[in-house]
Amino acid sequence: MNRPSMMNRPSMNRPIANRPRILTGDRATGPLHLGHLAGSLANRVRLQHEYDTLILIADVQALTTHFERPEGIAAGVRALALDYLAAGIDPEVATIVVQSLVPAIAELTVFFSMLVTVNALRHNPTIKTEAAEHGYSDLTYGFLGYPVSQAADIAFCRAELVPVGEDQLPHIELARKVIRRFNELYPGPEGPALIEPRGLLGSVPRLVGLDGRAKMSKSLGNSIDLADPPEVIREKVGRAVTDPSRARATDPGHPEVCAVFAYRRAFQPADALNDAEGACRGGRVGCVECKRAMAELLIERLAPSRERRAYYQAKPRLITDILMAGTARARRLGDETMAAVRRAMSLDHFPLEGAPPTLL
Repeated sequence: MNRPSMMNRPSMNRPIANRPRILTGDRATGPLHLGHLAGSLANRVRLQHEYDTLILIADVQALTTHFERPEGIAAGVRALALDYLAAGIDPEVATIVVQSLVPAIAELTVFFSMLVTVNALRHNPTIKTEAAEHGYSDLTYGFLGYPVSQAADIAFCRAELVPVGEDQLPHIELARKVIRRFNELYPGPEGPALIEPRGLLGSVPRLVGLDGRAKMSKSLGNSIDLADPPEVIREKVGRAVTDPSRARATDPGHPEVCAVFAYRRAFQPADALNDAEGACRGGRVGCVECKRAMAELLIERLAPSRERRAYYQAKPRLITDILMAGTARARRLGDETMAAVRRAMSLDHFPLEGAPPTLL
């Protein structure tokens, strides 16, 4: 296969000089779907050319809900990297990082845990919502402390901005408080060791699932995955919930309650969207016809992604190189941050090279 555009080998992820740094990412718990594309991925592809972008594959944080099934996380890391590359993340521009291979994140998580009360974590609305979704009544330390770990994700590379959806804003606010508290307690000889980040709020709402009753989610079996081939997309869209009040194709439709039309809003140009909405409300197009049109729209929209996916799937070693190059850069950034953190906390007891054997 010919190399698609923007597909060069990684060059150790050159830093983007004089550009603000952003940190974003996902837990390695399964393939990405249309909801991710609409809500974050398309935005990341655009932002990578405007910011120094780090994208974190959060394999450690995947253990908060998959600690009993860790064997699937390794495959999840590669699947997530492939989804990123297929979506258009350019490894020559953005830095893709494997979380578990960056020691600075684990070390900062421990330091930050001294600054956050259990009460604050228990009252975090995102934690409460996710615990309810998973049916957790007795939370593990790792699950409860997820926002602390996320604050360390942001701080280790001194990210200034974090693209988030509304549901993640409480995490960002807690991260800001933790980092602000750290800088107040440990001003350091060179000024603040850490940067207080800001959330970069996206404007695209979460996509409803194929069942029309919940957000799109792989675990709920109501998603269209980015890796789905055309025939699977047609089959899934064909069984999506539409307007339950329409008994006949000529009945007036209500696009605002239709899952398929939610996908149109996310991916169809405005002029065509207006035409489709008028035809639906006027009873000039039936749900079956609308579904067929929507499926072909998605297939066309994902065509460049399928080309990039096929390219990278044929080159597994290239994916490894990209992950290792990005993680190597992240480790360097983390080492720089932790040197400043230890100085600020007066924990630089010994220079590492000259430390006693018992400290090595």
